[in-house]
Amino acid sequence: MDLLSGFATFFRNGGPFMFVILAIGVVALAIILERFWTIGRAGSIDSRKLLKDLEGRISQGDLVGALSLSKQVTGPVAHVASSVLSSDMRNDDRIYNAAESAATIVLPPLSRRLALLGVLANTATLLGLLGTIFGLTTAFSAVGAADPAQRSAFLAAGISQALNTTSFGLIVAIPTLLAHSFLVGKVESIVEQVEETTARITQAILRAGRHSA
Repeated sequence: MDLLSGFATFFRNGGPFMFVILAIGVVALAIILERFWTIGRAGSIDSRKLLKDLEGRISQGDLVGALSLSKQVTGPVAHVASSVLSSDMRNDDRIYNAAESAATIVLPPLSRRLALLGVLANTATLLGLLGTIFGLTTAFSAVGAADPAQRSAFLAAGISQALNTTSFGLIVAIPTLLAHSFLVGKVESIVEQVEETTARITQAILRAGRHSA
């Protein structure tokens, strides 16, 4: 309860900008949780094992089995592999086009709303600074117009508002930026897995075609 009442006092003394920063924090948290769920599911597949199994079946000429395996697994890597194995494998260009088309479909949704996290973090920081300026301006204006006995109280209230808004803006911005960096890294890792899968499966198909010829 002491922590909760302390935060309530901290929030109340921060002035009107605290409500805007809080709203930004709530929106950022909702986006972070949704992106963690979506990107986490996309990256939960053991792509190394899947790729090894697919290459093994392709090298044995079991293209139907490889296609069936890729369709049993969900995720961007499996989707791209399935698209490559479903293409006209007698034509190199069609294999690459199928891979690019599949990647264009499955990869962009992973980055959706990630850029907004950076904007929200910067906005929270700037609003904290704006609240600081507003608090100091209010404090000095009040001090100039107040009675000498009340000047210290007005000055303390204004400084409290200035510092609290800056602190709260940073409290929202720093975790948001860290989450943004982490999620971007996860997406880049999935993109690398997709590119590696496309290259290695294509090479396996071409090798199997040359051997069968």
